[in-house]
Amino acid sequence: MSNKEQQRLGKTLWDIADNLRGAMNADDFRDYMLSFLFLRYLSYNYEESAKKELGADYPKLDEKDTRTPLSVWYATNAVDVPEFEKQMRRKVHYVIKPEHLWSSITELARTQSTELLVTLEAGFRYIENESFERAFQGLFSEINLNSEKLGKTSAERNKKLCTIIQKIAEGIADFSPDSDTLGDAYEYLIGEFAAGSGKKAGEFYTPQQISTILSEIVVLDSQDPTLGKKKKFDKVLDFACGSGSLLLNVRKQIRANGGSIGKLYGQEKNITTYNLARMNMLLHGMKDTEFEIFHGDTLENQWDLLNEMNPAKKIEFDAIVANPPFSLRWEPNDTLAEDFRFKSYGLAPKSAADFAFLLHGFHFLGQEGTMAIILPHGVLFRGGAEERIRTKLIKDNNIDTVIGLPSNLFYSTGIPVCILVLKKCKKQDDVLFINASSDENFEKGKRQNSLRENHISRIINTYKNRPEHIERYARRVSLDEIKSNAYNLNISRYVSTSFDEVQIDLTAVHARLTLINESIIANTDKHNGFLKELGLPTI
Repeated sequence: MSNKEQQRLGKTLWDIADNLRGAMNADDFRDYMLSFLFLRYLSYNYEESAKKELGADYPKLDEKDTRTPLSVWYATNAVDVPEFEKQMRRKVHYVIKPEHLWSSITELARTQSTELLVTLEAGFRYIENESFERAFQGLFSEINLNSEKLGKTSAERNKKLCTIIQKIAEGIADFSPDSDTLGDAYEYLIGEFAAGSGKKAGEFYTPQQISTILSEIVVLDSQDPTLGKKKKFDKVLDFACGSGSLLLNVRKQIRANGGSIGKLYGQEKNITTYNLARMNMLLHGMKDTEFEIFHGDTLENQWDLLNEMNPAKKIEFDAIVANPPFSLRWEPNDTLAEDFRFKSYGLAPKSAADFAFLLHGFHFLGQEGTMAIILPHGVLFRGGAEERIRTKLIKDNNIDTVIGLPSNLFYSTGIPVCILVLKKCKKQDDVLFINASSDENFEKGKRQNSLRENHISRIINTYKNRPEHIERYARRVSLDEIKSNAYNLNISRYVSTSFDEVQIDLTAVHARLTLINESIIANTDKHNGFLKELGLPTI
């Protein structure tokens, strides 16, 4: 399916959501909508696999028969069901009972069955708890089908769910059910729901345009980006992964180049967003062995995988991307001061955990890897503890590139942000500054500004080719010059987007004005001469 078709499917689903959610908040309705879309994908994948597994024994039903083929097979082959489900767990890693399949649920919705709510609830719990796939555990834990937001009574909630599911089924009937199509539609919906969630969107969504910049940067060869994209990554990390779009974008960039990634790793503190990320991975056709998303606090480093004290056994990543919460207040303590992530640099201040997030990721970056992180501009110039951390990173030549972006690109904040690119082994003894914040480098919108393809390409190509100087856009700055500026990385110090003032030659201006004045006097005298000849008063 073309990108245009995928966007059309996403828009179709968004229109359904926008019309049906009523007074419900966008981020509340999002969880229902995306869960149903996910169930549809799981069901299709399961039924296709069952068809192959059963072969000629898979029932062929008349078009008017509203039963599912699997429900018919289960009814007539009860003794063989355990072995069949064992095989399905081995091959597709999960099981869905016939009554819980999307086709069965949509039939209940079509007939306005009073059993829909109970059946759907049972289906979610079964998939979570009885499937072999560990990635499904707790997946629907935040989906409250008995919420009064759906209706005050059980009957009202059941009726509302019937309407929602029926409309979704009708809306996606003409579209391909494959993982790429549904995965992209899922991403589209996440973006649209983010637009309606305002500041809450920052908890789970990085706009695709910015996600593309980060992912394209980290997949390039770290030592010589002009060599192009790497063919293989073993491990990629996003330690504040939200809905997982950044990780999936890195995977997309690598696969588009004919390459492969061993495993994607993500960490997310918000339970609802954590579930969104896992659904997103599975909806993009990823197996549970190809990704690992951990629910926990990054700053407290609650993930055992990242807590190995032995340097020889420390896990390292080929690429790290992140869009952590901006200037989050946190509570550093004496224990954290001795933490292996922060010990060499000191702790970020309580008022802003930006550098704490950066140092967390940087600790796990491989020697040949690249890290790209989105942060507020304050990290470039704020003093105190942040200045000390920034100074050490610069002296150690770990900051590779600073990219300034326009304001109002995010749903969650209108402030301009920057992208810091970090590496542990750099060839160049300088820092590349890219100032992409001026008007010609983005498109203004009524609510949000945006970066078009040409704007994104310019940033990527500038990073890739690392020019000495591009007027009003980019410059390579020596570490000595940065040192002379007290390790301040404020982009406008090094790349100003303002035009040079026009130099005015006052002597030349004066001479010109004198000539003009003389011309005025001469022509006035001539004009008065004509007036006298005509007997008219002069000027």
